[in-house]
Amino acid sequence: MTNVSNESVEKKSSSSGASRVIASLAVAFCLIFGYIIWKYVMGAPANFENGDPNGHPLPGNFLGMVYKGGIVVAALIGLLTMTVVFSIERFLVISKASGKGNVSAFVQDIQGKINAGQINEAMDACDAQKGSVANVVKAGLIKYEEMKKEGYNSEEATEAIQKEIEEATTLEMPMLERNMIVLATLVSIGTLVGLLGTVTGMIKAFSALATSGTPDSAALATGISEALVCTATGIGTSTLAIVMYNSFTTKIDRLTYSIDEAGFAITQSYRRFKGLVK
Repeated sequence: MTNVSNESVEKKSSSSGASRVIASLAVAFCLIFGYIIWKYVMGAPANFENGDPNGHPLPGNFLGMVYKGGIVVAALIGLLTMTVVFSIERFLVISKASGKGNVSAFVQDIQGKINAGQINEAMDACDAQKGSVANVVKAGLIKYEEMKKEGYNSEEATEAIQKEIEEATTLEMPMLERNMIVLATLVSIGTLVGLLGTVTGMIKAFSALATSGTPDSAALATGISEALVCTATGIGTSTLAIVMYNSFTTKIDRLTYSIDEAGFAITQSYRRFKGLVK
């Protein structure tokens, strides 16, 4: 059992290292993607008067107006892309961890089989369900069978089964929480970068107004609207990030609770088994 656990730890460690590298590459890719969109899509000559990106955007051209927000817009597009990419990645991983069927129905089925003493059938149900929850529950059931064969008393067996479930959970759960820190960071960074873009845009607008000699309300309005685009993009990014973060956190908590439910059913079943033997 120890050899299997060590092998699992090594596999999880190598997988964790590869995941960190992929996450770093994804962050870099998103930022580069944001720059490309800003520079070559929003900054396309067709969006500006006389085809000059350094000039004024065409009247009513939203892409050209957003481009004038500056390089901060590229960072905001990258952050928004990052939020979408990591949200999709977390959704796929957590869905895979949940297994093939409904987790709540699976746990109820497992509890019924355990209470009826159908341990082998419960293991088969774990194999059919798959996913992190099923893996942890099956580890507890295997330990249950070992304790029953050795004839341990209730206290010793309960402690051993709980320890086995905790070790299996320790191996499975980090995979679910991985990259959640990225979404948590984007919640704050999105708004802050958006405000940075707004401040720099306002500075440019008022600087241009001050050097022009005569007040130009149209130019001032255009500059302010360009600056506020950064605020809107930043708030949108933070809103999406916090919604997805809270959603995934809730799902992870539900999976953890399901494991606790199944673990309690296993230990209680052993206590009843020892009571019947006596």
